[in-house]
Amino acid sequence: MYAGVWIFGAGPTNCMPMPAKDETEIEGRGRPTGTLAVENAQRERSLRPLGMVYRAGASYPGHVALALVALLITAAATLAIPAGFKLVIDRGFAAGADPTDMGRWFRYLLMIVGVLALGTAMRFYFVSWLGERVVADIRLRVQDNLLRLAPGFYEENSPKEISSRMTSDTALIEQVVGTTVSVALRNALMAIGGTLYLFWLVPGLTMGLLLIIPAIVIPITLFGRRLRKVSRTSQDRVADIGAMVTEVLSAMKIVQGFNQEDREHNRFREAVERTFSVAKRRIVIRAAMTAVVILLVFGGITLLVWRGAQAVSEGSISGGTIAAFVLTAGLVAGAIGALTEVYGDLLRGAGAASRLSELLDEKPTIVAPDRPQELPVPPRGGLSFRNVTFRYPTRLEAPAITDFSLEVEPGETVAIVGPSGAGKSTIFQLAERFYDPQAGSIRLDGIPLTSADPADVRRRIAYVPQEGVLFSANARDNLRYGNWDASEEDIWAAARAANAAEFIEKLPRGLDTYLGESGTQLSGGQRQRIAIARALLRDAPILLLDEATSALDAGSERLVQEALEHLMAERTTLVIAHRLSTVRAADRIVVMEDGRIVEQGAHDQLAANGGLYAHLASLQFGLETA
Repeated sequence: MYAGVWIFGAGPTNCMPMPAKDETEIEGRGRPTGTLAVENAQRERSLRPLGMVYRAGASYPGHVALALVALLITAAATLAIPAGFKLVIDRGFAAGADPTDMGRWFRYLLMIVGVLALGTAMRFYFVSWLGERVVADIRLRVQDNLLRLAPGFYEENSPKEISSRMTSDTALIEQVVGTTVSVALRNALMAIGGTLYLFWLVPGLTMGLLLIIPAIVIPITLFGRRLRKVSRTSQDRVADIGAMVTEVLSAMKIVQGFNQEDREHNRFREAVERTFSVAKRRIVIRAAMTAVVILLVFGGITLLVWRGAQAVSEGSISGGTIAAFVLTAGLVAGAIGALTEVYGDLLRGAGAASRLSELLDEKPTIVAPDRPQELPVPPRGGLSFRNVTFRYPTRLEAPAITDFSLEVEPGETVAIVGPSGAGKSTIFQLAERFYDPQAGSIRLDGIPLTSADPADVRRRIAYVPQEGVLFSANARDNLRYGNWDASEEDIWAAARAANAAEFIEKLPRGLDTYLGESGTQLSGGQRQRIAIARALLRDAPILLLDEATSALDAGSERLVQEALEHLMAERTTLVIAHRLSTVRAADRIVVMEDGRIVEQGAHDQLAANGGLYAHLASLQFGLETA
């Protein structure tokens, strides 16, 4: 005799409340409405979030050291070029100089160019390697943390927006590590080294050059604060576009089926225009900052060169010296000007890092205790709900179930029925400990779920959803998702028991056939049978069936129902079922309304009582016989 808990409803179950949409989300902006929507004001004003990137790069000290060596080589070689020109002018073109000696100074310049080329190649390789590696590590860390967070987190925060962070924000960080930081360090070295060389060449003119620096730093600071805020907003708008594209493309049949192409186009256009509007503000700020800095830098240098030309005419300095001064001052000015743009990129990278840090800083609410209690071996399959009250995090004012008590014996078939919103699916969520109740306790084989490791609890449960959820992979990987170590023989045995072997054999490559995005190459009934076979491979003592046949035609339902009978054999099975035939097969029926148990008993007994179950049954009989 097999066992099960059947949950019957008058329509599709809807016990998972969606997060309330705020005004921006209604407008299509896709901003998160939960914990990720809180912005840290301190991060908005500093580059501190880039510390996460620094720590990730510090894990590879060898590559960092080689990149720094290459940076030093390229900076030194670049600054050596003006010195080479000084030698060429002062010694190669000097009056009475040996013409054959001129080639020696040009060969010196060629040697510097060769060193510069080699150092640049080394810098590009090691810095680019670090950029790719750091981004890969950050993505892995974020994904690892996301996999540990309870489902409640994804009710409060949009998975599409999170996905956008994993792509667009990590791309910004890759740019920062692979390009921006390298450019910043190189230009900083050139600015410092060039300034020291200028002091050695002409101290008086260099002092005048240094007076320009405060005039450059002040606008950078003023513009930078505004730029940081606008850059963060710009990244949010880009993330909104990514989330919207994912949402629409994944529901393209619905969009086209309801002739909503024009509306979606207009909605997307509005999002793009909002993004462009924010980007324009960012561009204007950066353009203004660049213009002011360049005007101050090169205007000041022009005045200094004018003074230097007068000194040459007076004979106090040589022509080679003023040439070297002009070239070096140009390099220093260019380095400082580049640093202004680099600062803007660093601000954008810091914004991206802060958004990813928010994901890394999220702590899972469902965790194993320090000393988890072992579940009994062998497993029995008993499940107990004792005075359980639960509210979803997004709707704390409305309990999903209230003072719910249910004892499910090992090997028992129990049906829990009720209208939509009665709390049926919530029982499944709590049984797998995706949530913890606010009151009461849930026990598996006598052990409180909060005292056990959640992974151990879930190993003893197999779940078949209302619609077969498949991954973008081949049939083999979708089947063995229930038991990744399953042998070929076990996979085919589960497929045969689920009435899936026949259509799998007809696929172009059998088990190795790619099933498309979410299994789109299969029919609904075929996807459901794959899901049942996956649950069979799980070989768990407790089975959860969430209206597994409600969306199928008669032919598919018969095949799926036969597969379910194999799956339910000798297992404790909890089922949300829409069909009366499945409800009648239950050992016990529990009727729920508004999160409470209102009736329980056998089918004939409940039908004769004239209560809620009798009403639901009459509706179903009427629909089936109409």
